[in-house]
Amino acid sequence: MNNLLNDLNPQQQEAVKKINGPSLILAGAGSGKTRVLVYKVLNLLENKVDSKEIVMITFTNKAANEMKERIFKLIGKSLGFIGTFHSFCCLLLRRYGDEIGIDNNFVIYDEDDQISLLKKIIKKKEVSKYSPRYFLSRISAAKNLLIDPEKYLETFSDYQAALVAEIYFHYQKELAKNKALDFDDLIGKAVVLLKERKTVREKVQMRYRYLLVDEFQDTNYAQYFLTRLIGEKSQNVTAVGDFSQSIYSWRGADIKNLEKFQNDFKNVKVFNLEQNYRSTQKILDFAYEIISQNETHTVLQLFTKNNTGDDVQIYEAANEEDEARFVAQEMGKINEMGDYSKIAVLYRTNAQSRVIEETLLNIGLPYILIGGTRFYERREIKDVLAYLRLILNFSDEIAQDRIKKLGKRRWLDFQKFYLEEEAIILKLTTTEIMEKIFLATKYLQSYDPHNEEDYARLENIKELKSVAGNFPQLTQFLEQVALVEAEYSEGEKKNTFKNGVRLMTLHQAKGLEFDHVFITGVEEGILPHSRSSDDLFQLEEERRLFYVGITRAKQKLFITHAKRRFIFGRRNETTKSRFLGQEENNDFW
Repeated sequence: MNNLLNDLNPQQQEAVKKINGPSLILAGAGSGKTRVLVYKVLNLLENKVDSKEIVMITFTNKAANEMKERIFKLIGKSLGFIGTFHSFCCLLLRRYGDEIGIDNNFVIYDEDDQISLLKKIIKKKEVSKYSPRYFLSRISAAKNLLIDPEKYLETFSDYQAALVAEIYFHYQKELAKNKALDFDDLIGKAVVLLKERKTVREKVQMRYRYLLVDEFQDTNYAQYFLTRLIGEKSQNVTAVGDFSQSIYSWRGADIKNLEKFQNDFKNVKVFNLEQNYRSTQKILDFAYEIISQNETHTVLQLFTKNNTGDDVQIYEAANEEDEARFVAQEMGKINEMGDYSKIAVLYRTNAQSRVIEETLLNIGLPYILIGGTRFYERREIKDVLAYLRLILNFSDEIAQDRIKKLGKRRWLDFQKFYLEEEAIILKLTTTEIMEKIFLATKYLQSYDPHNEEDYARLENIKELKSVAGNFPQLTQFLEQVALVEAEYSEGEKKNTFKNGVRLMTLHQAKGLEFDHVFITGVEEGILPHSRSSDDLFQLEEERRLFYVGITRAKQKLFITHAKRRFIFGRRNETTKSRFLGQEENNDFW
């Protein structure tokens, strides 16, 4: 163990050597927290802790599998448990669920199952005004707060709350009838089990005496409560997190859990890991300049023994096409070996990928879209394109089949619209045709703007209207889409995309690193997003999101913004993001 400790810096060593009692490890971006977690486990074993008593909780199966491999390679055996909150709770419920009336052979409903069940309930209750996703989002938010249907109206009092409570009640009733749990139930029911069954709680607390939880800033209320229940007896809980990388409040994560941990677990020892092993000092200085503007949470000031590095380059583009050209040109300068996989382009919204994708295709630079779907392959885009194809050729069976799957009512509405407008419809612009289709079929109403995923889909549809603005004739528009798709298909056939540039949203970039990073569209209304501009809490989360993107870069960082941008269906004069300050633009920071 002494030899292994030599691999760590002094702050990491102190965190690893802490055996008993609660620990909070505030680990800055690129500070080697995974190594610290693994070495802490080794130190526990060195100090005669039974491996079966140790639980490691991560947020993704990928991270859990990596941790399992590293630990098994070092000690030749596994721990009591390594995995996600959901998989750990599943284990508890399979073992003890019958104590609270849960069949040990319960099935787990995924999102498609949940949507199908809610559709059935909505149809029966005749409340089709709201989509299944709307109810699913509201129900999930309640479950993350450990609020059951009976107590829903004690917490929520908005106009739709009574309806949501009713649907929630019937949803849970149907789940129970089918001996099923959804993913939120796995945690919620595990909390009920440990809270209400003292014997089970004591068994679990005695069996798992050492608990290590990664990415603690991403925990929601239910996950935090579960952590507290398991660890309250032994107090041997290690929470690892970073205030500055909390970016998931929209799905229930609560940054305040890092503070609650220090209040609920007495005599917590806090360790700050501020030495960065990833980036140059100039990138870290720029990152600190950004994140230090946040006032509501602790901010670590990272340093490195790496090279000072190049200046952060900030480019003001004339418009989005100029921005994409600049990105592509700089990629050409960076890359001389034909491998672009160490370059990433990051953006705030999925809709921004469209112009970048098309630019890279036009000049022959390979790319891979990470964690998402190519713009013209996205479900909502293909729906709208199917409608437009039917305007040109109503006999298109593939397009007909796609629209029919959207629902009988919507298909009948479209048929009626087509028969009424057939004689004049092609005299309109592509954008006007789209608007008429949306009005006739109520297609946009199938998306709930309060749901993060649905809102992103609505933004993609608006971006499709941006393309339509450049191709007012419907035939030209559909030809353009077909040509872009054909270019990508050709690249796939030639297998030229394997070593391509990585394109992704800032959220999808968390946990990754690249030699060269471009962050595009750093403008008011995009980053920070327009929905966040007037709320301090959300504004600070947007700044944290920017910080996460910045700290993905190892060698070189580019920031771009445009004077004008045709996005979400309209041309706008834009203002660079407040995150960059209001001083005169400079080429380099």
